Amino acid sequence: MRGPKLDRVDRRILQLLQANGRMTNIALARRVGISPPPCLRRVRALEMAGLIRGYHADLATEALGFAVTIFAQIGLQSQAEADLKAFENLVQSWPEVREAHMLAGETDFLLKIVAPDWDSYQRFLSANLTAAPNVAHVKSALVLRVSKSVLGVPLAEAADAHATGDAPTPTSLASARPR
Repeated sequence: MRGPKLDRVDRRILQLLQANGRMTNIALARRVGISPPPCLRRVRALEMAGLIRGYHADLATEALGFAVTIFAQIGLQSQAEADLKAFENLVQSWPEVREAHMLAGETDFLLKIVAPDWDSYQRFLSANLTAAPNVAHVKSALVLRVSKSVLGVPLAEAADAHATGDAPTPTSLASARPR
């Protein structure tokens, strides 16, 4: 899959904002070596192109009362598109489910679920997940600890690949950039 062509400044802007989305435009401009007005235009162009989808706070789940994280592997009875969409729509209504991924293979969906404790998860499992239409089986895995959690994509490595010519040449972002 080919993406937009990004120059060194665009990649650096993405890298810095991915690490700190609260960085001011002035600080960002200084770090990438351009003045604030063109820096802001580049950020807006990256947003318009869909490369920056939003800015989020990384919350401390345990401190907020969600002591357990569970990955649930869901198998559905039917994989017809209408049934997949119905399950995806149902998952959207469950705030405990923080991520939902449709997979290829034996498992149809992988859900990341947070709960205050194991008993709360079991209640959610019984009342919602296993009771949901079309759910054939659920396999739960309790997270013991997080060994690595990095949001976004490895931009430094991607920048290195582009610099050495190892990455494919993407299409231009220039048309999305306001003048």
